[in-house]
Amino acid sequence: MSDAARLGFEVPGWTPPPRPDFAGLAGDWAAIERLSADAHAAELFHAYDGHDALWDYMLNGPFHSATQYHRWVRENESSLDPLHFAIRSKLTGKVGGTCALLRINPEAGSVELGHIALSPELQRRREATEAFCLLIGWAFEAGYRRFEWKCNALNMASRRAAQRLGLSFEGVFRQARVTKGRNRDTAWFAAIDSEWPALCEAFTAWLRPENFDAEGRQKERLSDLTGLVRAGSDPAL
Repeated sequence: MSDAARLGFEVPGWTPPPRPDFAGLAGDWAAIERLSADAHAAELFHAYDGHDALWDYMLNGPFHSATQYHRWVRENESSLDPLHFAIRSKLTGKVGGTCALLRINPEAGSVELGHIALSPELQRRREATEAFCLLIGWAFEAGYRRFEWKCNALNMASRRAAQRLGLSFEGVFRQARVTKGRNRDTAWFAAIDSEWPALCEAFTAWLRPENFDAEGRQKERLSDLTGLVRAGSDPAL
């Protein structure tokens, strides 16, 4: 048996990547900005208001007043892990969602995308997809080896979103935590650095303006473009 088979393959010249310290990233359709109570809280609360189901699988929420949500953002805007971002549509100029990089582990070369809350206006739109692609791209270009996505195993929309982005299903951790007084099994997805070139090509092709009609409907599905990259598919989908 070879040393690689017995001990794992060597990673020559491995250097831990930097922690994320950028204020934002911008693409053709979306921009992400470091979450700010003064800049984003009022607009986000308005976008979320009346849609309490958005918080069913979240650690926080629902928020029943603008003051309550503003307080939560104020308490979390300076956090470095999770590092929270607002998602702004460059088509409308509006902020309609949030996400975060978390469990940032440069020593292992791993980082996770989570705390995703998208208003109905931003759900299933290219802006949200591009925001996630920007963060995946930043991580791999910065030198991370593994990009993770974890969600409540009952959250099928999140599981579909992870697989659509080309992240491979890696299993379910049973009774992983208790959230809001209920059991949570956690579904794990990830992409690794060797998959990034093909994922980048898929993201680039899908985000081309020519891939959308006048109403913004996709012509080619992202899941079709990323399907050949995934090392494993979610059997629940």
